[in-house]
Amino acid sequence: MHTGSTDVVRDVTRECATFVRDETDGLLHVFVPHATAGIAILETGAGSDDDLLALLEDLLPGDDRWRHQHGTPGHGRSHVMPALVPPYATVPVLGGRLALGTWQSICLVDLNVDNPDREVRLSFLPG
Repeated sequence: MHTGSTDVVRDVTRECATFVRDETDGLLHVFVPHATAGIAILETGAGSDDDLLALLEDLLPGDDRWRHQHGTPGHGRSHVMPALVPPYATVPVLGGRLALGTWQSICLVDLNVDNPDREVRLSFLPG
C-alpha cells in the first residue's frame, strides 16, 4: 500500500471487509510489519483522522529531539508512535461482515515519510 510523503491515516476498512466476506464468524487480525506504522480504529471523514494526526504531532513533534536519528529530521518520532498506536487490531466478524460500530473504520496510521510503501497483513481466525 502506498502511503506517500506526508503523515497519513489511510482507511483500510474496505480491503478488510473484502478479505472476510466469504468467512462466517470469527476474528480478523490486522497487522503492519513495520516499526513505524500502526493500526487504529476510529471514525474517518468527519475530522477525527485529522485530529489524530494533530494529536500525534503535539505528542511526537517532528523535530530533532529524538535519539533515533537516521532519516529525515524527526524520523525518530515514527519509531515511538507504535507505542501509542499499536501495529495491530483485532475485529470481530459475524456472518462474513466486520462487526464494527456505525462510525468505526480500520485505519493504517503512518508518520514515516521516508518509507512510502506499507504492507498490511490480514488473517482470519474462525470462531
